[in-house]
Amino acid sequence: MKFKQVFFTVVISAVTAFGVMWGYSNFFENHNTYAGQQNGVIPSNYKYAGLFDNNTPPGSVDFTQPAAAAVPTVVHIKIKTNAKQVSNNLPKNRPKNPFSDLFGDDMLEEFFGNRRGYVPEQRGSGSGVIISADGFIVTNNHVVENADELEVTLSNKKSYKAKVVGTDPAYDLAVIKIEASGLPFLLYGNSDDVKIGQWVLALGYPLNLETTVTAGIVSAKARSLGLNKGTKTNTPVESFIQTDAAVNQGNSGGALINTSGLLIGINSAIASPTGFYSGYSYAIPVNIVKKVVDDLIKYGNVQRGYLGVVTANTNDIPEEARTRLNLNYKGDGLVITEVSENSGASDAGLKKGDIIKSVNGISLTLPSELQETVTRYKPSDKISVVFSRNGVDKTIIATLKNRAGNFDIVKVDNSVLSKLGAEFVTLDAKKAKEYGISGGVIVKKIAEGALSDQTRMRDGFIIVKVNDTDIKNMEEMNKILNGNSKTVTISGFYPGYDGLYDYPITLETLDK
Repeated sequence: MKFKQVFFTVVISAVTAFGVMWGYSNFFENHNTYAGQQNGVIPSNYKYAGLFDNNTPPGSVDFTQPAAAAVPTVVHIKIKTNAKQVSNNLPKNRPKNPFSDLFGDDMLEEFFGNRRGYVPEQRGSGSGVIISADGFIVTNNHVVENADELEVTLSNKKSYKAKVVGTDPAYDLAVIKIEASGLPFLLYGNSDDVKIGQWVLALGYPLNLETTVTAGIVSAKARSLGLNKGTKTNTPVESFIQTDAAVNQGNSGGALINTSGLLIGINSAIASPTGFYSGYSYAIPVNIVKKVVDDLIKYGNVQRGYLGVVTANTNDIPEEARTRLNLNYKGDGLVITEVSENSGASDAGLKKGDIIKSVNGISLTLPSELQETVTRYKPSDKISVVFSRNGVDKTIIATLKNRAGNFDIVKVDNSVLSKLGAEFVTLDAKKAKEYGISGGVIVKKIAEGALSDQTRMRDGFIIVKVNDTDIKNMEEMNKILNGNSKTVTISGFYPGYDGLYDYPITLETLDK
């Protein structure tokens, strides 16, 4: 994806060679010298406990011990996606190819060794970080999504089959698990303590190489790049740690650690005009990772709290908007430009034009910082918000809600409709009459899921049939989709185009 002269490449690549760096086997022999990372407390019997004083004098940083502590905890993840047939996406009454009787509709595809709509088997790889002795591993969602088979190889070359515990595209994080015990695992650090200019190490399996360690410094915090847009969620979370540690394809899901050997981030992306490392890489802060991992293991999805505001940096507001908001404040902070109804913010009394200065004692200057801070909490959690209104500072306690505007635990939606990966809306009766139909369902926005994987459906498609049965609304559509069929055919039309389009979908693959 290209943004002006720079495009951001989400890093995944095949890795075919393995190896053991200096000190690996020694660490595996001693991995049982520490246990657990309860409440972030470092066990006194942890072999590398001496690292955690953070008092290394400038200019005398030694990377050997943190590297030795982290290398055995970073794994190589191999991904296999089976071959599949996808829809040709052609209308039933399309004009006939005048040469089809002689050469067939798929002449060119057959001639060049491919069939229309056929996606061959695909293989790729990424990295992951062991976070518990019993085999839980954190990686990126984009590493494991759509995978039919996962294989995890440790730095000592032992391999295991892995299963997905849970994923969340909004955070681009996933948890997988292998059946093992007594594994070395990486201890969590605190990404709030990360300072611009401090040394960091990136670990992973890049560019068909064995485990690789690179060093750099933290270049920036709370970067928002727009990489997670277009996912299943309309509210992606991005607040990256930017570093100049070399990260390449295959590093995705690997560890970013500090010089104390603590995990401070999960490597996720690079900024590059070529697709290879060109100076900048981005990691998801560990304080976000901890929350997402815990929720995925406990609930199967993330219990995300929402404050319910849209904000902008006070210094980025143009004069016209300042006048409209009656904004005279010139200091640092976030001006509220929108407050959602029935939200934690509206219930607490926050209003458009208020200046948020801090949340739970954390000063804020960027919208991504507010997002990073709030996203650590779940619905029903209370947060302290310091804000300014008409030049007067005030403090309120806001109770976060879920996206639906209540405090309920959000359960995993295993319906077929949710796995199609799109936003659906029942067609308005007036519009249905204009189209000369009794009803239907509009595909508002296609993200990641079966529709994007198995078809070439586009936004705006109007569904009128499922398996040749007329449907008038989402309830009827959902009922048919959740039947016992192994495949379904979704039929409909695009406004302004003639013809009925068929999109066959294989449901058996959706549970893998």
